[in-house]
Amino acid sequence: MSRVESTSGIDFPDRVGIVIVGAGACGLTAALAAHDAGGDVLVLERDESPSGSTSMSSGFIPAAATRWQTAKGVEDSPELFLADIQKKSHDRSDRVVAERAAETAGAALEWLADKHGLVFELLDGFLYPGHSKHRMHAVPERTGEALEARLLAAVEAAEIPVMTGARVTTLYADADGRIAGVEIARPDSGTERIGCSALILACNGYGGNTSMVAEHIPSMAEAEYHGHVGNQGDAVLWGEALGAATRDLTACQGHGSLAMPHRILITWALMMEGGIQVNRNGARFANEHQGYSEQAVDVLKQPDAVAFDIYDAGLHKLGLEFPDYRDAVEAGAVKQGDSVEALATAIGVPAANLAAAIAETAGEGIDRFGRDLSKTRALEAPFYAVRVTGALFHTQGGLAVDGEARVLRPDGSAFPNLFAAGGAAVGVSGPEISGYLSGNGLLTAVSFGRIAGMAAASGG
Repeated sequence: MSRVESTSGIDFPDRVGIVIVGAGACGLTAALAAHDAGGDVLVLERDESPSGSTSMSSGFIPAAATRWQTAKGVEDSPELFLADIQKKSHDRSDRVVAERAAETAGAALEWLADKHGLVFELLDGFLYPGHSKHRMHAVPERTGEALEARLLAAVEAAEIPVMTGARVTTLYADADGRIAGVEIARPDSGTERIGCSALILACNGYGGNTSMVAEHIPSMAEAEYHGHVGNQGDAVLWGEALGAATRDLTACQGHGSLAMPHRILITWALMMEGGIQVNRNGARFANEHQGYSEQAVDVLKQPDAVAFDIYDAGLHKLGLEFPDYRDAVEAGAVKQGDSVEALATAIGVPAANLAAAIAETAGEGIDRFGRDLSKTRALEAPFYAVRVTGALFHTQGGLAVDGEARVLRPDGSAFPNLFAAGGAAVGVSGPEISGYLSGNGLLTAVSFGRIAGMAAASGG
């Protein structure tokens, strides 16, 4: 239960300078930034072992004008990055948040590398949907789980305490909205109160709260949820109880390629480099280059909310560069056919329709769905397929914040010591699922996580 109560008559046996709720990429980045700025920090994590949506993600962080780009001859700028963000959202992204994220993401990655020993590399094998430059950065393992592990190791090395099994249930605030502390619930039903001088909400969004999803994003209400169950919308609920403003609660990241029933993410690189999606009738139904987020909606409209990723041996080889795809192969999710007929039999779709769909890749110009066929080569036997569905990964709306991650009221004034970042705050995708640009989630988690940590340590 997410509650806000008055501080009147409340005693806090333990006190700390800055409390951070959530130990994903956002909370851990905020903790490192606050610690570096001289703050006394405590991270509260509801799980016994921190993981969250970060571990379930690809772990790829977009950033512009980084030294990793320079080393590979990629010319990029925050201005171009911002233009890509706004183009994807049709100029409906929160301008302040988008500008700050584009400006600061590169510096945040270089700080994590130089100060805290994280190792990043630039992914330049292909362009992700909506990006005009190669700007995805990842740790060498190329997984969200590895990113989370490396951030946790950095926090441990900095001797920043992370209290696990500590679910924050209550915020205590005075009449002016100043946060005095929190109450946590323990797995053994015990409770504790901890006072603080500043509070950072880094507990992601509300993807795990089915009633909130149905209210704000009805098109994804029946979608498979591929995020952390703990994302129950606590930040939004606390904020609303405090009288805070919210923005773009209708936004989210979907994905049109979650292998089922294995629940393994299949890289969208297969589609961007020439693959197609067909439904149970063996027919294509959308432009696979429009973006994997909005593709989730189109997949969910198909019979039984099922689609098949169709590609060939060259793309299968590309997929094997990604750990998730290798997991899918090992799990038996990837089917092969030496001919169209053999593949159609393997996945149970009409062979004639599948042959027609594959034949479309040999065309030229703009196809009937708006896809530019000239950008990719035609598919060739042998063929591969994965049965997938559309999924909800995380929400992209949240508490309204300014450029320093301070939570705002409807009149634009800031709460004195309350900050939010990552999925707890408004993102940069605008109000719709189609506005999500690849990497937007970790973009704000890292950039605004650092901003929030520094601002909280400096007194706001």
